[in-house]
Amino acid sequence: MGINDLMSQMVRLRIDLAYRGAPFHGWARQPGLLTVQGCLEEALTLITRQVAQLTVAGRTDAGVHARGQVAHLDVPKEFWLSLSRGREESDQTRGERLRARLEGLAGRGLNGALALKQITVVAADFDARFSALSRTYRYLICDDARAVNPCRLDTTRTSSPLNAEKMQVAAQALCGEHDFLPFAKPREGATTIRTLHSFTVSRPQPGIVQAMICADAFCHSQVRFMMGALMEIGRGKYSPDWIGELLAAGVRDQRVPLAAGRGLTLWEVTYPPEDEYASQAAKAKVVRTLTNYPEDSS
Repeated sequence: MGINDLMSQMVRLRIDLAYRGAPFHGWARQPGLLTVQGCLEEALTLITRQVAQLTVAGRTDAGVHARGQVAHLDVPKEFWLSLSRGREESDQTRGERLRARLEGLAGRGLNGALALKQITVVAADFDARFSALSRTYRYLICDDARAVNPCRLDTTRTSSPLNAEKMQVAAQALCGEHDFLPFAKPREGATTIRTLHSFTVSRPQPGIVQAMICADAFCHSQVRFMMGALMEIGRGKYSPDWIGELLAAGVRDQRVPLAAGRGLTLWEVTYPPEDEYASQAAKAKVVRTLTNYPEDSS
């Protein structure tokens, strides 16, 4: 049986989900550890009665949250149709039925840390990783004890007041295409060149600093290293020009600290129109093949 015949017997599903990072050791499955991928794939394997393999838009680190994570998987068409209850039903109804079952099983014992937003049928050439145009992350910092909210689990704290204006100036040097080796954990044979579309630092309210970062993709721990550097600038340890100096040096610098995962949230993943899924995926695969990209991660 050819690959086209096999794919014709499958249905590709897009899963939109969110999660609180604290209980998980990141997205990627790891033996003996609780991970988002592990929870979902184990539950999907039980539900579909076949080994489930998820492809994800961005592999988040331990403790990192997600508001707009996207994954996809293929399920047998026979299974998909079996979700109907004795009558012809829409894909939307089947998707909601599967969403409820999956959330109930995968989220058992997690106290609401995992939320499945929706499950939809997509074209066979949709790829959660390669079809993505951009990923956006948000980072929140509380630098004033009067603004601490113990109910917020997506904010990191610092005892030093931060100069958000200087952080914003420094962030602009990171926009565009650069080799982000000074702000990444390099992997053997993998490029650290990325294109940052935008990086804004602001104060949405007193005592809170917010950073919004959008790029085509991110190196391993890139966002957290960039935020670690900006926080050093915000504290006054370095001037905003330090970012340019680090980029120009082009090497890992031990002075750049890794910001806590708690403050980081995968905010949004964007995709082109449906008729451009294949072309965007092909373009991204060429780049990753030529440069041996690692999996996109925070």
